[in-house]
Amino acid sequence: MRQKIPCLYIVIPCYNEQEVLPITCKMFREKLETLEAAGKISPDSRVLFVNDGSKDRTWEIISQLAKEDPHFLGISQSRNRGHQNAVLAGLMEAKDRCDITISIDCDGQDDINAMDKMVDAYLDGCEVVYGVRSKRDTDTFFKRFTAEGFYHLMNWMGAECVFNHADYRLISSRVLQEFANFKEVNIFLRGMVPLVGFKSTSVYYERAERIAGESHYPLKKMLALAFDGITSLSVKPIRLITGFGALVSFISFLGVIWAVITSLMGHTVSGWASTVSILCFMSGVQLLCLGVIGEYIGKIYMETKARPRYIISERTWEEQQS
Repeated sequence: MRQKIPCLYIVIPCYNEQEVLPITCKMFREKLETLEAAGKISPDSRVLFVNDGSKDRTWEIISQLAKEDPHFLGISQSRNRGHQNAVLAGLMEAKDRCDITISIDCDGQDDINAMDKMVDAYLDGCEVVYGVRSKRDTDTFFKRFTAEGFYHLMNWMGAECVFNHADYRLISSRVLQEFANFKEVNIFLRGMVPLVGFKSTSVYYERAERIAGESHYPLKKMLALAFDGITSLSVKPIRLITGFGALVSFISFLGVIWAVITSLMGHTVSGWASTVSILCFMSGVQLLCLGVIGEYIGKIYMETKARPRYIISERTWEEQQS
């Protein structure tokens, strides 16, 4: 049981959230007040918004909130760099300013009351607390099927992920200090955080419908995220290619033996269809294998450049000082 009352920073990535931000900001402010009144967090706790290169009035709203209420802080990236990089930017900014962080999306779908259980778990000694959906009743069958299939596929491919957990989690500053040593450019946080280790647990909650605005994670982006996660955290696709290549080679070797025996017995018959079928099959397999290998080579290429994962152009506290 910890004795010190921790300072909490709620890290919220925002991309084109002008419709929902004025609504959910009040919810996050009230949650800070509730936790502070219960003696679970210190009065220095804050809400940190991360503007991910929004094209609407999101940053203007964040700046206004920071001027009106000291509990609100904001940083803005120089351009849109994606949800994962936005979350990372907020966590890295917060790690030296607080004891614990809770990352959560701005849309109000994740139950903010789960934060109480997260903080309780931290006070009991856990360094990482994952927010996990207890059920998916609000999802369509297709969404539920693809989402659950996503987690099964990730774990089967060797990427360690907590089932039905996205990016709603508590992480202590102690863990974040170690996490800062992970320098890769290709980021998949829900698979990287478990790699750090430390004592962890999960809290379960029900996810609601988006309060306002439109989802920024359609199927196309979810598939891209899954593929990035697999290729960033696992080499199993390469091993599958190796195994598949060995299988095809073995079958081809049997085919060669069969062709030689048939030729010696004088039963050979020239066939255009069989030749074209074999050529198409082998060509398709080769292109597929080259595509997967190329994806890994591309990731290596990006890693060797060592470009910054995020660039912060503005901070609300710097604006206030000037």
